[in-house]
Amino acid sequence: MSKAPASSPSSLRIFAAFTVVTLIWGSTWLVIKDQVGTVPATWSITYRFIVACAAMFLFARLRGDSLRLSAPGMRLAVLLGLTQFFGNFQFVYRAEMHLTSGIVAVCYALLMVPNAVLARVFLNQRIGSGFLAGSAVAIAGIALLMIHEYRIAPPGGQIALGLFFTLGGLLCASSANVLQANNVGRAQPVVSLLAWAMLWGTLADAAFSFATAGPPVFDPRWEYAAGIVYLAIFGSVVTFPLYFLLIRELGAGRAAYNGVAVPVVAMALSTLFEDYRWTGLAAGGAVLAISGLLISLIARHKRA
Repeated sequence: MSKAPASSPSSLRIFAAFTVVTLIWGSTWLVIKDQVGTVPATWSITYRFIVACAAMFLFARLRGDSLRLSAPGMRLAVLLGLTQFFGNFQFVYRAEMHLTSGIVAVCYALLMVPNAVLARVFLNQRIGSGFLAGSAVAIAGIALLMIHEYRIAPPGGQIALGLFFTLGGLLCASSANVLQANNVGRAQPVVSLLAWAMLWGTLADAAFSFATAGPPVFDPRWEYAAGIVYLAIFGSVVTFPLYFLLIRELGAGRAAYNGVAVPVVAMALSTLFEDYRWTGLAAGGAVLAISGLLISLIARHKRA
């Protein structure tokens, strides 16, 4: 039997999906940076997911997916909404008030670490020594990046607070990932589950906005409105289904390499548009972080 050519339609589809997800998610960090100006961050998040939620429900209907979830599925959607689309993004937007967007993206590439810890606790999945070694290398690299960030921060900069917000977002996002990995999550239609989760998360974002920031505030700049649409449609509705395509085609282990490619794009954009100043310390930290992530992913893939 002859082998399929390397440039088969399936291979091209996977390559295109990986590229699109990497470029979009790599750019969203920079766009978020522009969203945390005159408008309270919590309202920017709310606007983003109002648009994303409506588009995701529409997408589900166009696909012909049922919007009805089982009772356990709806409870899961509530939990996902509160962890992924409320807690995670509330922390991320605040982190970018204090840290370079590319640095936050690099930190988020460490999502595999709390994922592994929570999966060990709740799903009884083993953590290998190679994964631990790679994670330690990656954490050491991010520590060097944080030291560099502290040195170049303006007077009064709150790097520690930015790191705290980043870690809070990581914990929320990781909790959402582990929740989706259980039997209830796997039994739900993906797009419909995401739509309902976004709805519950958006309601929580709106309630939190009114409670902490008062009535809605909107930035009249076209760049702000364009950023909302970009983050909602491309950063949420387009990328999540494509990422699940990668998981189905490649498996979760290989699809996770996307998490290494995204911060590379994010750091490149930070260099171009945020005037990120590279030093030997920053370059060494970036190399260590990416190398550690690759070691962890390779170790996890071999074990799988």
